Amino acid sequence: MSNNELHNELPPKTCSVDRLVTMEDDVTKVLEGKKTATRRNGRYADVGEIMVLKDKNFRVDKVYSQSLGELTDEHAKHEGYDTVEEYKQSILAYHPGMPWLPQMRVWVHEFSPVNE
Repeated sequence: MSNNELHNELPPKTCSVDRLVTMEDDVTKVLEGKKTATRRNGRYADVGEIMVLKDKNFRVDKVYSQSLGELTDEHAKHEGYDTVEEYKQSILAYHPGMPWLPQMRVWVHEFSPVNE
């Protein structure tokens, strides 16, 4: 599945949008505008859904599948890291024993602040 596929072709969600960004460091990065995407092993949100962090609203703009091998430093920057390697080490620290396999697919959720 790619960026260009329509959101109505997505499988059912496996979790809820309120679980999309939960780590305190990640919440801070989102609130500071340093994190505009998160990758999960399941689909947590639909396009257009609102995520609320510390009373601030963020709209989910895109949801698509991506393999870990497709990650670039630009993707890592949207996750709040400078490089793929930095992002990878952070994820592996959160999930000890998890393999980092280039063919492993994750769900990318891109979001932006809602101007109120």
